[in-house]
Amino acid sequence: MIGYFLSDFVWNALREPIYTIASAQGRSAQLNYPDITSAFDLKLKISVYVGIVISSPMWLYQVFAFLMPGLTRTEKRYTFGFFFTAVPLFLAGCAAGFYVLPHVVELMTSFAPSQDAALITAQSYFDFVLKLVVAIGIAFVLPVFIVLLNFAGVISATSIIKSWRVAILVIILFTAIATPAADVVSMFLLAVPMVVLYFAAYGVAVLHDRRAARRALAFEQEPGALGVPHDLSPDSGRADTGRALRSGSGPGEPSQALRLPSRPPVRSRPVPDRRLRLP
Repeated sequence: MIGYFLSDFVWNALREPIYTIASAQGRSAQLNYPDITSAFDLKLKISVYVGIVISSPMWLYQVFAFLMPGLTRTEKRYTFGFFFTAVPLFLAGCAAGFYVLPHVVELMTSFAPSQDAALITAQSYFDFVLKLVVAIGIAFVLPVFIVLLNFAGVISATSIIKSWRVAILVIILFTAIATPAADVVSMFLLAVPMVVLYFAAYGVAVLHDRRAARRALAFEQEPGALGVPHDLSPDSGRADTGRALRSGSGPGEPSQALRLPSRPPVRSRPVPDRRLRLP
């Protein structure tokens, strides 16, 4: 219900770039509803999306309440860390997408001849805006997935820093497509945070790799790491066992003399003479 009442406010904010087209390009630009039920269907769709965003704390809590009992303490810590890092980054990406939306709409409609009118279908315009905003939001969350892959052991910090040139090139191409070519400022405002997030992900991966290397080294140097002493060899084991059998002590224990319990002496009884004697 709240999403339904807020749908008009959201739709007025989303179609603001259409008025910018009309004033900047000097052409007739308006949204078109081709079917009788198009306006009602669009209003319901906007209401559903707004309701999902508003109710996100509740259904996210239900998801976590279902998953938490099956996770260990370390997994819970990682889950909360990634979640509370990814959500703000996604919202920041959506805000950045909404910022560059007027420039993208102006660029896409500028390819039409100046004497033609821009009659844009309302349904297709809303889908375009939604895809653009969500795509940029996901792009801001990609560094979190890079860190997640590093924690899972799929990629290392060295491989991340080796690909920094390719990453920056892809980011520049993405921001150049998302913003008009003439608006260099908007392109850099969108590209710089993504580059910073990429190198921040590399820094987190470096710290994790160093910690994992120290743990592995400490585990290897620990005397009983595998449950077997380092000085136990086949020859020493046989020698300890032989000494233990001779001395009655266990392997590795000080030798002791083999002592048997004393028994009382056995006394022989006189055997009666049973021979037959003749008179």
